[in-house]
Amino acid sequence: MIPPSSRQDFDALAHAALHQGPRSPRALLVFLGPALVASIAYVDPGNFATNIQAGASYGNTLVWVVIMANLMAMLYQTLSARLGIVTGRNLAELCRLHFPPKLVWCMWVASELASMATDLAEFLGAALGLTLLFGIPMFLSMIVAGVITYAILELERSGFRHLEQLIALLVAVISICYLLELLIAPPDWADVGRHLIVPRIPNAHALMLCIGIIGATIMPHAIYLHSGLTQRRIVPRDAFERRRLLNFSTIETIAALSLAGMVNMAMLVMAATVFHHGYSGISEIEEAWRTLIPLLGKAAASLFLIALIASGISSSVVGTMAGQIVMQGFIKRHIPIWVRRVVTMAPAFVIIGLGYGAGPSLVMSQVALSLTLPVPMLALIWLSCDPKIMGAFRLRGTWLVVACIGAAIVLLLNFLLVAQSVGISIPGLPSE
Repeated sequence: MIPPSSRQDFDALAHAALHQGPRSPRALLVFLGPALVASIAYVDPGNFATNIQAGASYGNTLVWVVIMANLMAMLYQTLSARLGIVTGRNLAELCRLHFPPKLVWCMWVASELASMATDLAEFLGAALGLTLLFGIPMFLSMIVAGVITYAILELERSGFRHLEQLIALLVAVISICYLLELLIAPPDWADVGRHLIVPRIPNAHALMLCIGIIGATIMPHAIYLHSGLTQRRIVPRDAFERRRLLNFSTIETIAALSLAGMVNMAMLVMAATVFHHGYSGISEIEEAWRTLIPLLGKAAASLFLIALIASGISSSVVGTMAGQIVMQGFIKRHIPIWVRRVVTMAPAFVIIGLGYGAGPSLVMSQVALSLTLPVPMLALIWLSCDPKIMGAFRLRGTWLVVACIGAAIVLLLNFLLVAQSVGISIPGLPSE
């Protein structure tokens, strides 16, 4: 992407494209950015962990969960972007303005916990990739990952387009790596297609993985972030520009999350192809990498780690950005970027210092994310329905029903997980 030379040039090009239509690739590219940045949350190391474990344990059986979660993500990210464009405010700010103060504080605490769980997965994933690829100690890899992440965040000072470009490049790296992985280990596409249209959850462990996949796919912080990225990026001057901008935003969101969904599906079917027959017990990223070397060769194993590092670094950057938006929106406070990085990295150092493996921590962090996911989902639906907030662009009709069904599915799966955790048997669902 070639950015306009200044903010004034960017605004002029954007408004001209809104009124006349994008007459060149350069004009079209002004609308490309927010959804790409948000989409990196959908291919973070938590996705690696849950998809690898799901594919190794159950083959292609749970591929329908990846697609369902991705379709739900498209809807909620589109709603988040619309909220920012129409109101000029982000989701966290609107929660503070329209919800009772006690509820706002509870939402903020839940969102901060979700941010910490998010950064745990992203940061550990990047560090683990560096350790395995270069053979350096995990603690040193964590420090290196932290420094790289902070350096990329500082890039935003030179303009938001530079950061958008870098994130887009990292998304491309992840996508290319997994395309090459599928060429090296072609899956059984007939079996993949069958499980896309026949939903099945074999047992209680598969249920936990389903919830982990949803938590790794529909990310609470990405829902907050997308509204923040769109709220003042291009400010429409009239109703016509606003409607055109919403159309461009929807197209970008569908395109970006379609790419993320294909990468997620590639993760799961690659694990199903390589590990399910003979290595179904694989549950950790490190195990998967070590097993890939004799099965597919060092090139495939290296591609796997390069994708993991690109995913961990970029998603950690995006997670920190989301954390700033959440704090500023809910409680009108701002802390320096380096302080937030230190605070959110601390749990990862504690976990590794206590001797816990990165793999199980990654999966459980995604389950924790799924448990906090209803907070932004329900708030987004509520605010998007309000005609006083959204006016003619409010959520209604079929799309309102679909959004409510999506939230109900997440709530139901979370209830089943809690019931299973406290020893309540679920009819028709074996424990193993």
